[in-house]
This record gives sequence, C-alpha cells and structure tokens, in this order.
Amino acid sequence: MKLRMLIPLVAAVSLLGLLFIGLGMNSRDLPSPLVGKPAPPFMLEALEDAERVVTEQDFIGEVALVNVWATWCSTCRSEKPLLMELARGGIPIHAFNYRDEREAALRYLSVSDNPYRTIAYDPRGDAGIDWGVYATPETYVLDAEGVIRYKRIGPLSRQLLLDEVLPLIERLRAEKLRDEPRGSAARRVASS
Repeated sequence: MKLRMLIPLVAAVSLLGLLFIGLGMNSRDLPSPLVGKPAPPFMLEALEDAERVVTEQDFIGEVALVNVWATWCSTCRSEKPLLMELARGGIPIHAFNYRDEREAALRYLSVSDNPYRTIAYDPRGDAGIDWGVYATPETYVLDAEGVIRYKRIGPLSRQLLLDEVLPLIERLRAEKLRDEPRGSAARRVASS
C-alpha cells in the first residue's frame, strides 16, 4: 500500500525537478542540431522581387551571416546598426524576412539602410521551421560550403561579435584560403 502512494510522489517530484531545471535554462544557449550540418534547402520568393526565386545556394560560396528578422521585431531593429557595420566591413549578410508582410518589410528597408545582400521572403515561416528558428532575431554563420557553423538566438551585441562571431568568421576565411588550390589564390591576389 505504501509503495502505491510512493510511486506517484516520486514521479511528481521528478517532473517538478525537470521543470525547474528547464526554467533555469537560457533559451539562447540551446544547442542547435543544425550546427555542423549543411544549410537546409529552401525555395522562396525574394523579398524585393516576387518573380525571383531564392534558395540556400544564394547564401553559399563565401563565409557569410544569415539573419532572421521581421519588422514587428523590436530587437531586430536594435541590432540593425551592428549588422550595418558588419556589412560595411565586408561581411556578406543574407536574410530571411520571417512571418512578416512584404509591404511592411519593403517600407522598413526603404526608410533605413539595408545590410542584406539577399533576402528570402518567408511569410509563413516554412523555411524558418526547417532552419530551426525559435524566435527573431536569429543569426547563423555559414562557411563557404554552406555548412552552419554557429547559431545565435536573440540579438547580436558588440561583445558577442568580438568574442564569438568575428573570430569564427576570420578562422573560417583563413581555412578557406588555406584549402584553395595554389593557382586560384594567386589569381585572386593578382586580380585585386
């Protein structure tokens, strides 16, 4: 009889313990199962031109950031000056305009600067689901082959850029240069 009463008590205490641990976790620190894997395929309209199709191939070829943003996201607006600095510094930034209205996004970009080279329009969040988007903003670092090497949930900060993102980008760029055949690196330097 005592054992029958003890089992539900142990189960309830265990469940409460797991809940307590989960509440203490920072969602920004959740590991992404996509890190180390190729960027998930997608096929979406370009934000600026509904006739143009954007795929993951548009994000691949050089070390780049992929930023997930929306006009309704206030933290997306607050991180935009940092994205502008990165873009001016020569870091390619691609984006998903996530669960947004095209007209609002175009209006937003027309009255402020645009740090993005390519923007895929994802109004229903279809690609976002495949990319494991939890919330906006989110930022990914892709290597030149299109492998996701880093994911950040939440806004970027200057300190995060200095401590994590920029050193990773530099390391990935150095690896790409080291792995290129000798002739292509020499041709690139000669053409500069």
